[in-house]
Amino acid sequence: MDYYSSPSESHHRTAVSTEAAVLKALLLVQSDALDSKLQGACEIRRLTKTSQRCRRQLSESIPHLVSMLHPLHYPDSHLEAALLALLNLAVKDEKNKIKIVEAGALGPIVGFLQSESLILQENATASLLTLSASTVNKPLISAAGAIPLLVEILRCGSPQAKADAVMALSNLSTLPSNLSIILNSNPVPSIVSLLKTCKKSSKTAEKCCSLIESLVGFDEGRVALTSEEGGVLAVVEVLENGSLQSRDHAVGALLTMCESDRCKYREPILGEGVIPGLLELTVQGTPKSQSKAKTLLRLLRDSPYPRSELQPDTIENIVCNIIYQIDGKDDQSSKAKKMLAEMVQVSMEQSLRHLQRRALVCTPTDMPMNNSCTSEVSSK
Repeated sequence: MDYYSSPSESHHRTAVSTEAAVLKALLLVQSDALDSKLQGACEIRRLTKTSQRCRRQLSESIPHLVSMLHPLHYPDSHLEAALLALLNLAVKDEKNKIKIVEAGALGPIVGFLQSESLILQENATASLLTLSASTVNKPLISAAGAIPLLVEILRCGSPQAKADAVMALSNLSTLPSNLSIILNSNPVPSIVSLLKTCKKSSKTAEKCCSLIESLVGFDEGRVALTSEEGGVLAVVEVLENGSLQSRDHAVGALLTMCESDRCKYREPILGEGVIPGLLELTVQGTPKSQSKAKTLLRLLRDSPYPRSELQPDTIENIVCNIIYQIDGKDDQSSKAKKMLAEMVQVSMEQSLRHLQRRALVCTPTDMPMNNSCTSEVSSK
């Protein structure tokens, strides 16, 4: 005789099975036996990979997992299993993020950033990325001494660790008191290096430009960026080829520099062929980016010399006229924007020599990374 299981019955059996697995995992991780603890941590990692409900149900395992993060008492296999279980528990769960830090996890995790094990380094960096998404945790992570070590990972870590480190630093930078600590760790050369090699449309590029935009608010940050070979150029390339959010950060960084000292930064910015990207952004960017691009164009347009000394057909005068029309009457706006779109192509052609020079200075290569990263990593 055939028996038919209704969807509700099947769902009930699955729920009962999951409940049993959760209870078993909790018992295992609380055991005194090393093998049982390892099995429990692996099971918690599996259960919390995709289930938000399991993350809630298994939150009481956090103190036991944190107790496994001590290298003197546990082998690397146990450290890795406990760290990955905690990482999955923290993903998209604010309460668990806070509870993990309150349980004392920061000390061991920050210590793993200096581990000889690249796996522990990567997992610790990913954990700090996820934990730093919590506003409550940001000052505590900084106080634990994580920022200089994250900058060091950004300098010499694995490709994935570098990507996670710059995202963690970007999260931490939203707390104003953390910005000076980041700046004092000399991150700009490593950020520029990563920005040169990652895809300009990637989340990594977005976070690099976000950090740069914050850091150039300080004189030390502006000097560091312009002193780094290809630094301004890397930002200009994101302005041209990045995501909408990345382009907003890129134009914001350049605008901040030019507004801080136009005479000092106008030529370095113009020298990297920024005009085509700015023209395009005034047409295709978000309203916020369009406003920033037009303001920056005005600053780049203005010259300390009398206007009569400029050739009437220079790109500066053309841009000046177009921007004036866009800001004028409504019936002129449509025509001006069409002119501006056409100017993008013309300006691109005029910049071919510069683009060829760029290829010698900075040749982007694809860097493997977890593209699902936003303000925290995906479950592992």
